[in-house]
Amino acid sequence: MVDPAVLAELGNLRARLTELLGSVIATTDGMVVAHDAHGIEPDSIAALAAAHLALARRFAHAVNHGELRESVVECDGGYITSYTAGPDAVLTVVTTGSANLAMVHLEARRCVRRLVPLLVLQRPARPPEIPVQAGPSIPLARRTPMATLPSSMRGRQTAG
Repeated sequence: MVDPAVLAELGNLRARLTELLGSVIATTDGMVVAHDAHGIEPDSIAALAAAHLALARRFAHAVNHGELRESVVECDGGYITSYTAGPDAVLTVVTTGSANLAMVHLEARRCVRRLVPLLVLQRPARPPEIPVQAGPSIPLARRTPMATLPSSMRGRQTAG
């Protein structure tokens, strides 16, 4: 069940940005958390936003620019902007081409600041840790091609 405060924030974002076509909050693995998307498929947007976020994060790290905060895609018909919303979520906003991008950023960033405390997403459970042997380790036996032969064959030499 979606927190009503999260849906209220998305509704407030729509009220402040008249050019807004839709907004989707997704987990970083592409699952919809909440949306205010009319005529836009939220599941597809969530999956694409997660993939886009992962790629944009790699770009940021490749050029040593630190952690990614947001990404903009400009299209003929408008803008698709994605904003990290904590370590586990992304807010994606789709607007028309007539949108004032500075206002989109201003309102979306404010929205994200209010959303982050509300988005208490469950992190995936960690796999069980493999116990580490205490004390000195036993060296592994050295394996050579000759060591894999049966003992009856090791002493023979082939004539060439």
